[in-house]
Amino acid sequence: MLDIIQLLPDSIANQIAAGEVVQRPASVVKELLENSIDAGASTIQLIIREAGKTLIQVIDDGLGMSETDARMCFERHATSKIRTSEDLFKIRTMGFRGEAMASIAAVAQVEMRTRRKTDELGILIKIEASEIKAQEAVATEQGTSIQVKNLFYNVPARRNFLKSNPVEMRHILDEFQRVSLSNPEITFTLHHNDSEVYNLPAGKLSRRIVDLFGKNYREQLASCEEETSFVSVRGYVGKPEFSKKTRGEQFFFANNRYIKNGYLNHAVMSAFEGMIAEGTHPFYVLFIEIDPIHIDINVHPTKTEIKFDDERTVYAIVQAAVRKAMSQHNLTPSLDFETDVNFTNNIFNFGNSPFQTKQQSAETFNGGPAVTTAIRHDNSPRERTNLTNWNKLYEGLNRTSDDFERKEVSQANFDFGKDFEPTPFTMKSKANDISDMRLQRGFKDSEATTFQIHNRYIVSQVKSGMLLIDQRAAYERILYEKFSQHLQKNDGASQQLLFPTTVTLTPVDFHLVLEIQEEIRNLGFVLSVTGHDTFVVNGIPADSPDENEQAMIEGLLEQFKDNEANLHLDKSENVARSMAKRSAGRFGIHALTVLEMNALVEQLFASSNPSYTPSGELTMKILSLEEMAGVFLR
Repeated sequence: MLDIIQLLPDSIANQIAAGEVVQRPASVVKELLENSIDAGASTIQLIIREAGKTLIQVIDDGLGMSETDARMCFERHATSKIRTSEDLFKIRTMGFRGEAMASIAAVAQVEMRTRRKTDELGILIKIEASEIKAQEAVATEQGTSIQVKNLFYNVPARRNFLKSNPVEMRHILDEFQRVSLSNPEITFTLHHNDSEVYNLPAGKLSRRIVDLFGKNYREQLASCEEETSFVSVRGYVGKPEFSKKTRGEQFFFANNRYIKNGYLNHAVMSAFEGMIAEGTHPFYVLFIEIDPIHIDINVHPTKTEIKFDDERTVYAIVQAAVRKAMSQHNLTPSLDFETDVNFTNNIFNFGNSPFQTKQQSAETFNGGPAVTTAIRHDNSPRERTNLTNWNKLYEGLNRTSDDFERKEVSQANFDFGKDFEPTPFTMKSKANDISDMRLQRGFKDSEATTFQIHNRYIVSQVKSGMLLIDQRAAYERILYEKFSQHLQKNDGASQQLLFPTTVTLTPVDFHLVLEIQEEIRNLGFVLSVTGHDTFVVNGIPADSPDENEQAMIEGLLEQFKDNEANLHLDKSENVARSMAKRSAGRFGIHALTVLEMNALVEQLFASSNPSYTPSGELTMKILSLEEMAGVFLR
């Protein structure tokens, strides 16, 4: 019988190895940038076309390579970083395995030019699918220039698995940010499709953070530093009031290598305990310097996971360093933990609530009294009337439970008022178990039995007791179904702006907008791109909360990223949920008239699932007479 085990050709072995090392264009960017850093470059240029699918080029002014080294770097397990097994425990370079260049050359068309300072001529090597196509001497600048063209051209299945250009570009930007953050002393530039995205001059870490994430980060940086004989920690943490719902701006570097470590992240979060709202995440960029003998970086092909031989000590020192930074900078937050990130804003004008009556809209347009909020006490006629007639809210509530049981209730008896017209809603209710509750609300004196508590909750008297509705959650359910319909039918109404607004975002958020631009256009946003990180807002969804367009879009993106990190949703579902939650937060804490409350309740019951928000939170709860009596031990 013939032998069946055989040694694989190098080309196939390299393609198999590439499956671990080269997962997408961002993987190539990471490996090439790290090679340039190991070569001692002071300036690194990254050029991208079509999100790396067509071209990834890295140009540096590092040491360069000889002709032999240039040829050898494409061989598997060929490296200049280690010589003996002991070197594995003293690694301070970014690369060391000798797999990256061989893996890249196995799945792309690679062209490399390199020259050392002492050489008059450099060397040009062209390689495709691990096969050398050309090798010749050329005139070139000192350093190395590597072009990776048509990634996965010879592995169609892998190329088909690549995402859209905005998605792939977001991953490239993430890798670029990590590498440039860990090396602020190096000048970095990034161009995408002939447009400059980043131009980062060499400087201090604080300037690199501001250049990458925006000028507003100047206000929130607090330096962090702790020195011990075992490990040292340095870097910056963000002030508590600038924490966000989304992850992504948390960076750990061990010996200048970006790492992912949930245990150390917990150390930072515990240092912030009691200072930030639950579910939010602070900004931090922390560098851990430790003797390489105490860590193992040879754990994962991407080298983003490492092991510490004494992780508890590192945890304690990181936690102490962050707490020390907080105390030194007197970072005492002024947060109200009862509020939600989606409706904390400096602008509290809710006059364009989607549940206003026509009469109220006309009054507001003509300069009449707008809807007031819990935060504003302007002594308006409406507020004076409310204070004068507050006792009317309790009229009719002194009836006994027997009165409720004997009273016949029908939907036809529900009095909305003369001028009220409910907002049309086409979603048919599937919650049959709620139908009886709707009938229970049909009192002729509904104005006396429906009122607000602290502008956040709606209380309505029902046959069996009391119905308590979370105003924000109710808005979220209604708006979610409204936005879902717009996304399905592509018919979102847009409100044109009299003066278009220019919005500037970080490159990562800008490419996220490009990724979901079709969905947000279907909601009613009218956007036009004007630069590599700016676009003009010409229209916003009708019935949007009165809010700065920049803050509205940033809030939508933040909620979208939060959903993306924690839930597995398609883009349309995620956009509908994100917009609903963001808008509901703005509408959910303001004063409503009885007509508006009734309209809100009716539209809630007309939705497909009135009892829960899209994320599964309760929108309402019935407190029975028995439960209320139990409070008083009767």
